[in-house]
Amino acid sequence: MRTLCFGEAIVDLICQSHVRTLSDADAFAPHLGGVAVNVAVTAARSGAQVALAGGAGADGWGEWLLGRIGAEHVDLDNFKLVEGRGTGVAFVTVDGYGEPSYELHGDGMVAATAVLRRELLRAVERTDALFLGSNTLAGKAEAALTMRARDRALELDHPIVLDPNIRLGRWDGSSGRAGAASGACVPGAFLVKCNHLEARMMTGEAGPEAAAASLLAAGAKHVIITLGPRGAILRGGDLHRDIDGFPARVVSTAGAGDVFMGVILARLGTTDYYPSALAAALPDAVEEAALACRRWGALE
Repeated sequence: MRTLCFGEAIVDLICQSHVRTLSDADAFAPHLGGVAVNVAVTAARSGAQVALAGGAGADGWGEWLLGRIGAEHVDLDNFKLVEGRGTGVAFVTVDGYGEPSYELHGDGMVAATAVLRRELLRAVERTDALFLGSNTLAGKAEAALTMRARDRALELDHPIVLDPNIRLGRWDGSSGRAGAASGACVPGAFLVKCNHLEARMMTGEAGPEAAAASLLAAGAKHVIITLGPRGAILRGGDLHRDIDGFPARVVSTAGAGDVFMGVILARLGTTDYYPSALAAALPDAVEEAALACRRWGALE
């Protein structure tokens, strides 16, 4: 089954040394960025058929993205470079604990919306499953487009995978608004994958068990909640699995959750979204996410 990943594509300019603030950084290296891009590339590297729906500016960085994503065998039929738009760039710094901070310049979703206003529903119809995040929900036009795509996927009985990956900077710091918008995509989702903080924003439940139960009650068929170094839990239907964390010397946690999601998405796509594939893939996803923490960006 071919999965359509809808979201932004940006360039992550990462300072590859630990610093306290952006002003302490002295050099940056370019990496692929954007949740949908990282997930799609990870899944493609694991043998899945994936397509990326989005856009970037018709500029040097847009060409850079196009060439590198295309080299990963991701279908780019619904990814376009838009004249008159700039490609989004995020300056990323990582502190001594491996926690990243992002300063975003430009908005990759503006280009994506301009490209896909009339094309996204056809892209949903031509593929077999849909992957969504919350970055396409922060703006009014992008949110409307996202919900139309979600509704069409539900009409076609296509599996929907939701990974909120909430960045509060896009929501003016409002965890309530971010959680509510992400929660609106939960009913009917084949899988909701989130970390424990996102689960709390979406449900109000402090504990992962209670949050998973709340997401299932809201209409998700399966739920995975990642717990950082403590691993992850899977709940839903007959599936109930807990996986301990995988040891890793943390350089940076930037993009580790995207790698986790890409491994899960690959296993689903190559098994026609067989539910038991979630349980089988969970240990590999935890391990690959931990290994991703040993490098500066999500992808090598």
